[in-house]
Amino acid sequence: MSTNRPALERKGPATDAETKATDFPKLKNDLILRAARGKWVERTPIWVHRQAGRYLPEYHATRNVAGDFFTLCRTPHLACEVTLQPIRRFDLDAAIIFSDILVVPQAMGLEVKMVKGFGPSLPEPLTDPEDMQRRLLAPDYIDVNEKLGYVFKAITLTRHRLEGE
Repeated sequence: MSTNRPALERKGPATDAETKATDFPKLKNDLILRAARGKWVERTPIWVHRQAGRYLPEYHATRNVAGDFFTLCRTPHLACEVTLQPIRRFDLDAAIIFSDILVVPQAMGLEVKMVKGFGPSLPEPLTDPEDMQRRLLAPDYIDVNEKLGYVFKAITLTRHRLEGE
């Protein structure tokens, strides 16, 4: 399927230019940002939550390349790819980055597994506030860039590949 937007068709790991969180393409569609700020917009912005792409065959193909859900989340070019899939098919005003809220407890030191047919599972969940203090990495010791840098990289790559649209 061709979108006449070459950057949206690019796949694979980021180029050197796409890894830089600077020099982003000029924003061409700020409809959702204006709406979020309460400003007048000519029409209601349209976007699709990332899970809406799960019905797409190309999502399943990308998920198979990743091997498992969290690898898909942690691999910037694959997360970018899944983010862009609905954008390629539909005339949307925003892309919602592919990630998951469960990467946060993982970054804090908890094991989270995605169990087929069941969903997320924490083999050793926190049991009380003291358990939380004992087991979680202290927030002032968490290097967010180290633990969640892949999310920032996926956002940067996606912004470049959207070409401001």
